Amino acid sequence: MSQITVVAKIVAKEEKREFVKAELLKLVQATIKEEGCINYDLHQDNEDANVFLMYENWKDADALAIHAASAHYVAFQTVAKGTIAEFEVNKLTLVG
Repeated sequence: MSQITVVAKIVAKEEKREFVKAELLKLVQATIKEEGCINYDLHQDNEDANVFLMYENWKDADALAIHAASAHYVAFQTVAKGTIAEFEVNKLTLVG
């Protein structure tokens, strides 16, 4: 299987921005320890502080599936419920 890249866009509700940011930072700390994680980088938009982008690279699709089922990812989804205005995930494969 080949490496997979994920770009996730998370838009926090304005009044929940700092909470979402703190929870995303916790998620990063747990995720970077996963065996199949190559990188898991959190970015905050310079123009709109409510917008966060996660740039991730995974060894393969199986590693990503293990992450999606991990306790820390499921916990993030649970605590962040109701605090996120938009959540979009793009799974990408390098073509060149």
